Amino acid sequence: MAAGDKSRIVFLGPPNSGKGTQAVTLAKRLGIPAISTGEMLRAAVDSGSDLGRRVQDVMASGRLVDDVLISEVLERRLDEPDAHDGYLLDGYPRTAPQAETLSEILGRRGEWLDHVVLIDAPEKVLVERALKRGRQDDREDVVQKRLEVYRTQTTPLVARYAAEGLLRAIDGDQTIEEVGRAIFAAVRGKA
Repeated sequence: MAAGDKSRIVFLGPPNSGKGTQAVTLAKRLGIPAISTGEMLRAAVDSGSDLGRRVQDVMASGRLVDDVLISEVLERRLDEPDAHDGYLLDGYPRTAPQAETLSEILGRRGEWLDHVVLIDAPEKVLVERALKRGRQDDREDVVQKRLEVYRTQTTPLVARYAAEGLLRAIDGDQTIEEVGRAIFAAVRGKA
């Protein structure tokens, strides 16, 4: 896959699996944008559009942006010129309803996913990584809660995408470079 090839990729993985780091690296290597949920929402707010004002109102109130609003933001983001030759979604979808919405969005656009990359590591490793960062909210009980939310909400997507033949499972308990090489090989069909 060379830069400019159309590639539509979703990254899945538990917190602290390294998917954010790997998403940015792979996207640069493939010449496509890495699109995170947070980046999409911030860009919508910064745009000053009606949609951006709606997102800002929700975020300012402390509520979570609901799936309907996120799907609107996603569709707008995928219309941007840099996403015409493909994109890598990091942080979306996270739930079965979001996966269904993504499928509907892509269907309307005449597009499909090429790969769903799952970066996983043992829970002990994920907790250790979080605690090493030393952030105030990276206490073991908080990290365990994040992992539980992931298992409940996002793990069902693994089975869905495996059944569709899209899942590329990567061992995240390796060096950053080794994980990156494994991901690149998997999306190039050599793994």
